[in-house]
Amino acid sequence: MAEYAKPWLSVDEQIDRRLRMLVMDGVERIEVAIRMQIGYVLGRRSPFAYEDPDCFTKAFTAEGTDVRDPAPSRHVQWLQRVNERKSSSDEQFVKHFQQKYDNRMPVWALTEILELGHLSLLYRGMRQQDAEEIALALGVPTKKVMTSWLASLNYVRNVAAHHSRLFNRKLQHAPARPKAGQIPVLDHLRDNPTAKGVFGTYNALAVIAYLLRSIDPGADWPRHLAALMRQFPTSHALTTASLGAPSNWESLDLWRG
Repeated sequence: MAEYAKPWLSVDEQIDRRLRMLVMDGVERIEVAIRMQIGYVLGRRSPFAYEDPDCFTKAFTAEGTDVRDPAPSRHVQWLQRVNERKSSSDEQFVKHFQQKYDNRMPVWALTEILELGHLSLLYRGMRQQDAEEIALALGVPTKKVMTSWLASLNYVRNVAAHHSRLFNRKLQHAPARPKAGQIPVLDHLRDNPTAKGVFGTYNALAVIAYLLRSIDPGADWPRHLAALMRQFPTSHALTTASLGAPSNWESLDLWRG
């Protein structure tokens, strides 16, 4: 990681910059896996299942309750955002579908141009059975936990992409902590009930590491992050404690191997 050092930056800025780069890399890998899973699961229902309200929860497809001026459903709003995404895309395969197939794209092609924010919203609206199939494929026990994690990862990725300070940030969207025993390597997240323990950046980093190891047991991302955390100063505003990491983090199975 030394090639990323910028001598004119402070220690805080250099380490935070490297942290942001690692986060963007890790979340991008997870995004690819989510695309594949959603394309596969919804694609089994039909090539255009994402357009079909019957493939989603009632909460996702229901209009607003104001009878005088009902707001469009979350599903309709999502489709509008996706159409804007298609219209602005420079991908050749998107232009092919626009010209040959009246701008309709099968779900396994559509997911290729969706960002994590789109995918997170779509996942939230999926039927319980479909959503939990995806969650279990990634080693996550429930749709509820997976929904929370996707929203949190989208948030930290956006923070990193906008070059905002990440290491000591209080997460506006903290990832849900699984119940004790559901994911043993993450049980330690429940041990610190303080604000920093619940809303610290470490929680999102632990989730990224876990998901990447679920996707690929040989993933090197956790090792790279652990190496960066070892470079955090021990007597400075920038410490692993500022992340919300436990003092014994190096001994945890999540970061070993």
